[in-house]
Amino acid sequence: MRIALLMFTLLCGAALLHAEETKPAPAPPALPRLLDLGAGKCIPCKRMKPILAELTREYADQFTVVFIDVWEDNAAAEPYGIRLIPTQIFYAADGQELFRHEGFYGKKEILAKWRELGVALKEPATAKNE
Repeated sequence: MRIALLMFTLLCGAALLHAEETKPAPAPPALPRLLDLGAGKCIPCKRMKPILAELTREYADQFTVVFIDVWEDNAAAEPYGIRLIPTQIFYAADGQELFRHEGFYGKKEILAKWRELGVALKEPATAKNE
């Protein structure tokens, strides 16, 4: 009986340790998000494309950048109620809309708007090395 109880205790303890070891890692903190609604063929949208790519590369750990091509996917654009393209929508980490801009928006203006909205941006590592 003692051996059975000891075996049961050891097995339960091993199962508990195994369960603790396989817990999923905590989710990374949510980041603010810049959503750009545009189209691959509109001229101002084409001008935005390299800016969005730079922002994605340089600030990936500070905010996310999402692009939706509204000409290719009309349904994806509907919930945003846009009037013209490109439109940039700035969201807080909790998903709350903070600001909208219609038309071309330069990189410096986007970064300045994030700061104005209270997002403390750090200089990206790539800019320090240039």
